[in-house]
Amino acid sequence: MDRFNVQYAGPYTPRPRYAAMPGEPLTVIVNRDGGAASAAGDGLPDRIVEAFAAANVVVNVLLLTGSKIAPAIEAAARTEDRIVIAGGDGTAATAAQALIGTNTELALLPLGTLNHLARDLGIPADLEAAAAIAAGGRTMRIDVGEVNGHCFVNNASIGLYPSMVKQREGLRRRNGWPKWLASAPAAWDALSRLRHHRLRVDMGNGNRPLVTPLLFVGNNHYSLRAGSIGERASLQGGKLSVYAVAGGQRMQLIGFALRALIGRIHPRTDFVALGKCETMVVRAHSRPIEIALDGEINELSTPLLFRTLARALAIVVPDG
Repeated sequence: MDRFNVQYAGPYTPRPRYAAMPGEPLTVIVNRDGGAASAAGDGLPDRIVEAFAAANVVVNVLLLTGSKIAPAIEAAARTEDRIVIAGGDGTAATAAQALIGTNTELALLPLGTLNHLARDLGIPADLEAAAAIAAGGRTMRIDVGEVNGHCFVNNASIGLYPSMVKQREGLRRRNGWPKWLASAPAAWDALSRLRHHRLRVDMGNGNRPLVTPLLFVGNNHYSLRAGSIGERASLQGGKLSVYAVAGGQRMQLIGFALRALIGRIHPRTDFVALGKCETMVVRAHSRPIEIALDGEINELSTPLLFRTLARALAIVVPDG
């Protein structure tokens, strides 16, 4: 474990709702394997310390590999009222898994590749601005999605996307490529090996047979409007949003992918299933089945029980 604990003259004065004593450092847990974090190099801990110093806050920075993050969050949550996580969406989901149902507040420094959760919460990518929010922002409670006991803060998907992620990570390991560079060949390879999944989906009104190359389950409603594809207006709706990509030939799916990239998805033609629910059961011929949770691949046994955990996570957001 790499540990940085730099004290500044300015005291850490928590808000009244904090349990921490004045002068006690705020813990910042950094996923050293995250997209922006890994690119920042060895100088990142000092930059984080300086960013919080600008907000007159003392921090204790833990720079950890992915496997050590969950135990560190659980340990910190036993004694601290607010924990700062620096990483991407997968790191945020790891934190949610440890903190759901507790009163410990989660603050984010978006240092991943895409940072969808931070974007939807209005948390900027600028490190100093994000640190100011983490130190002094207000707290709100947001929904978390869950499938077979595994949490996701953004979305879960079966089919084409997990296949693409698996190919992308293989290219990164073999060639040392960054995520953005490996994505295009991974997507092409996944499309070349495309298979349609035969599923039975029960959203509360009985089993519905479904044949699709991609089933997408969102934590709250995802916009399909041009210019706002993939955005969420609220994380407190208490619903899962379910989308199934229409079956078709490979060229049709390439067209779908291209339209998604430029914000031109057609809800009526690209999707055969749209709906919202609080719980859902998905059955498949495959046992187990690969599923992507916030971009991380898991192998889960079917049936898959999805549910929304309404306002289960306390998270720090900008004032106003």
